[in-house]
Amino acid sequence: RYDAGKDGFIDLMELKLMMEKLGAPQTHLGLKNMIKEVDEDLDSKLSFREFLLIFRKAAAGELQEDSGLHALARLSEIDVSTEGVKGAKNFFEAKVQAIHDASRFEEEIKAEQEEKKKQAEELKQRKAAFKELQSTFKQ
Repeated sequence: RYDAGKDGFIDLMELKLMMEKLGAPQTHLGLKNMIKEVDEDLDSKLSFREFLLIFRKAAAGELQEDSGLHALARLSEIDVSTEGVKGAKNFFEAKVQAIHDASRFEEEIKAEQEEKKKQAEELKQRKAAFKELQSTFKQ
């Protein structure tokens, strides 16, 4: 919704506009600190997974009360009395889908890590076999 560049990330300016539209404008330094707090890959922008991390930290009580991320998490909650049941339903369905997507993303990362471990082990075995073969020629 706030990804104006349609690149799958929220950058500093997009975060600035989002916070202004939500009624909680932040200073430039405040915005940078918000990104820094959840920017796991240190690319200075928020991926979808990092964006979800804001809500995980809020649910776990890991955000400071006066932080911009706390304000963002609080502003993103839904009020059923104003949105109605259908709005709440859509909100929670979107949250469930987001959690599912995050889980799938984590599974993909684990699969990649396992593949890298497998490749490293194969390389180690090939080197050992080569050294063994090399030692037979040296004798």
